[in-house]
Amino acid sequence: MSSYRLNMKRVYEKAEKEDGYRILVDRMWPRGVSKENASIDDWVKEITPTTAIRKEFNHQPQKFEWFKKVYLAELESNPDTKSFVKQVFEQLKRTPVTFVYAAKDEQFNHVVVLMEFAQNQK
Repeated sequence: MSSYRLNMKRVYEKAEKEDGYRILVDRMWPRGVSKENASIDDWVKEITPTTAIRKEFNHQPQKFEWFKKVYLAELESNPDTKSFVKQVFEQLKRTPVTFVYAAKDEQFNHVVVLMEFAQNQK
């Protein structure tokens, strides 16, 4: 059982000690953010939604249920998912882990789905 919390935070918010291990979970580096200011410990592009479903979803709340279903299917079939989840839970034994992302919408984005998916793995 992990001792620490899994969190999510926009990359444009100030990095804080409480964030612990910060993993950027976006396919592309966030616009206007320097690598120094982002304070990223790891960048895992492979776990993000494919470009096709990301563009189709386009952060439209009415498409979120469709997007969630398709992205979860991608996560299930993604060969990198298992090692990513293992890495997250290994880190959680030592420190909080924060999924860092650039999306403006904090409710309808891929990180919400990824958080739920990861938390359901243990």
